[in-house]
Amino acid sequence: MPTGGLDQVTGAAQRPLSAWLCIATAVVGLQALILFVMGQPPICTCGTVRLWGGIVSGPETSQQLTDWYTYTHVIHGLVYYALLWLIIPRSPIGLRFALAVGIEAGWEVLENTPFVIDRYRQSALAQGYFGDSIINSIGDSLAAAFGFLLARLLPVWSNIVLVLAVELTLGYLIRDNLTLNIIQLIHPSEAISLWQTGK
Repeated sequence: MPTGGLDQVTGAAQRPLSAWLCIATAVVGLQALILFVMGQPPICTCGTVRLWGGIVSGPETSQQLTDWYTYTHVIHGLVYYALLWLIIPRSPIGLRFALAVGIEAGWEVLENTPFVIDRYRQSALAQGYFGDSIINSIGDSLAAAFGFLLARLLPVWSNIVLVLAVELTLGYLIRDNLTLNIIQLIHPSEAISLWQTGK
């Protein structure tokens, strides 16, 4: 009887956590390289590197290491943990972590393609959006990795409360959140845009 699949699973289970961390780090490095080749700026085009860019529609959103949308990437990590636990529950946590980082890195690259950038620009809050700086994109991947680790450490109920709290807080403070972001990306709504601009 063929044992290739079983051998692969056993090999993955025996791989040390440090190996998965190295793989995840390499994936983020590849993400940065691809974004550089795509022409995304390494840092904010303003020439200054800051930990936080807090003006929602300002020119430094998606350019500094973190901004309001960093919180949505933490939610990404929580969601990746839940989905991977449902899909491959018996796989090593290190493998699931590396996969989560890989999914996030893939999204970060896709998010900075002309098609997605143009879709975002249809939203009222992102009309001047021209993609992420590389440090911002890396910050987003680190935020997702942090979210994954939170999901691993916290009880299920507290993860759900955390997601709801972040979404409601962002909705109140900046009139945007992950849910609205997804809606505006898939099917832009003029009503949502008007509300976001306070009209």
